[in-house]
Amino acid sequence: MFVLVVGAGRVGSSVARSALAAGHDVSVVDEDPLSHERLEVGLEASWEDCGGRFTVGTGIEMEALRAAGVEEADVFIASTDGDNTNLTIAQIARKRYGIEHVIVRVLDPARSDWYAERHQLRTICPTKHAIEMFEAALSEAAGV
Repeated sequence: MFVLVVGAGRVGSSVARSALAAGHDVSVVDEDPLSHERLEVGLEASWEDCGGRFTVGTGIEMEALRAAGVEEADVFIASTDGDNTNLTIAQIARKRYGIEHVIVRVLDPARSDWYAERHQLRTICPTKHAIEMFEAALSEAAGV
């Protein structure tokens, strides 16, 4: 399976390394050339020597997406630090490139729910998970 990850921050680089370790073909796009270093954490060789691909560019640049292999992608993961960017490129991946498995990080819980329901995007909302965890911890502390 070919996985394209846009955004090589803590989340994107960890997911990319995990996918590569699972035997998938993985390509990563990030605007910061230094983010490449995060991909190599814990690897015994370079990211490329382990089979990964890295493209410098922003996820909203069609040239960067094509260079990273968007046209071959089976799974598209949008994990930049911006909801607007993630949601825009996720819709481009789904509608323009026909990628069936699009996973997008959305920090705003309301937007996450709306895009999941209206656009059939697989949204991951860290904020929602944090709220649930805090509520569970609070209930536990209160003895409920």
